[in-house]
Amino acid sequence: QGFIVLPGGFGTMDEMFEAITLIQTEKIGQFPIIMVGKDYWQGLFDWIKKVVMKENNVSEKDLELFQLVETADEAVEQINSFYSKYILSPNF
Repeated sequence: QGFIVLPGGFGTMDEMFEAITLIQTEKIGQFPIIMVGKDYWQGLFDWIKKVVMKENNVSEKDLELFQLVETADEAVEQINSFYSKYILSPNF
């Protein structure tokens, strides 16, 4: 019911960006994508905002497709918040 992205290498980033792209291009329905570990992911997020957005390759709305959190509890909170907008709810 959510995609939890932990610190990893190119394969992890490939899977994360693939999920974001599929949602962005409406090939699949939206689901929460949670990046855990702000120290690890913040630099990438900042680069996307400062460089990729400046080149108009992503929009401000695209940044809403994923969340940065620090703890497992925050990840669960983000997933619950996402599903609180819908009739569906996670089954955990």
